[in-house]
Amino acid sequence: MSQVSEEREERVEATPPPVPASEPEPPSRPDSATVGQPGQDSPAHVEAAPGEAARAGALEPGARAAAPDTRGRGSEAGDAQRRESDPAGSQWREPGSADGQRRAPEAAGAEPEKVGAEPEKKGSRAGRNLPAAIGVGLLLGAAIVVSLLTVRFIFIGIIAVAIAVGTFEFAGVLRRVADTRVAMIPVLAGGQAMIWLSWPFGHEGMLIAFVLTVLVCLLWRLPGGAQGYLRDSAASVFAAAYLPLFASFAAMLVPPDDGVGRVLTFLIAVVASDTGGYIAGVLGGKHPMAPTISPKKSWEGFAGSMIAGIVAGALTISLMLHGHAWQGVLFGAAIVLTATLGDLVESLIKRDLGIKDMGTLLPGHGGIMDRLDSLLPSAVVSWLLLSAFVPA
Repeated sequence: MSQVSEEREERVEATPPPVPASEPEPPSRPDSATVGQPGQDSPAHVEAAPGEAARAGALEPGARAAAPDTRGRGSEAGDAQRRESDPAGSQWREPGSADGQRRAPEAAGAEPEKVGAEPEKKGSRAGRNLPAAIGVGLLLGAAIVVSLLTVRFIFIGIIAVAIAVGTFEFAGVLRRVADTRVAMIPVLAGGQAMIWLSWPFGHEGMLIAFVLTVLVCLLWRLPGGAQGYLRDSAASVFAAAYLPLFASFAAMLVPPDDGVGRVLTFLIAVVASDTGGYIAGVLGGKHPMAPTISPKKSWEGFAGSMIAGIVAGALTISLMLHGHAWQGVLFGAAIVLTATLGDLVESLIKRDLGIKDMGTLLPGHGGIMDRLDSLLPSAVVSWLLLSAFVPA
């Protein structure tokens, strides 16, 4: 009998203290949740709310047994009940908070603040850090203008460095995400040859360097065997064509006597297209242009790009290159088309790879490749049209 009495006393002592009258104790059930109480180092067990038990009762027996243990995380129903019983927040503390400070309850309908979570960064409606993007764009533009107005040869160096960094970004993403190996040495060396040979030898030197680069890329991959040969070789040829070959057309705008005007005409038209599309898209973009490729690109934004590009083309060709206004209109419209195409192509590449940006070098823009998307194809069309409209 004494042993039975001792066992009863132990069960009585183990029984948790009753909940205060202002907060009636809900029916108990085995899988209780816990909520941290002020002034205690370890959380105290509090029975889950009846609504919680009803939801648990809907589970199958097997699923109920496999349900994870939720002790120590607090139930939403228990949190709501404590807020109602203590509206002043005198006894409320966020579950899991380690500082022991009492916090006022959240506003009605709002979720409690997640402890330890980083605050969300507020961005623009277009989904990027606009101040950083503007600052980086102004710095890059200033560097280009200064190089053109002082020593034009420096502008070729800027192109060469940008293409080298972009090649590293592109090859790195392909290696990490798609297990594709770009022939880095042939693409880098051949790319620099394309850019620098386009200055004294024009398009002939550039094309010779490109053909040699393609041949070396195909030979470079031979020792690796047949497994993945087509994939790696195609990626190497694509990288050599998309980056240094297209960029060489921008370098070929520099040598003529009016080379500064040609480069500025090309850059101003592209920047006007991007800026006009961005503003029009943010303010009135409602009809998606390519929802499966770039959901934020709209037809309203494209219209804004077209208007801004045509105006910029007409003004720059008339004032800087002394051409006709109609030539500027055609030039601006063509640049808008190629800039939009380049943007969509890069968006499709990133969607195929499952990434958001090619890199993180430029705040507000991403990587070098994310900034060159509209410039590279536009450089080709700019050289072709300006050579036809305003012969050197």
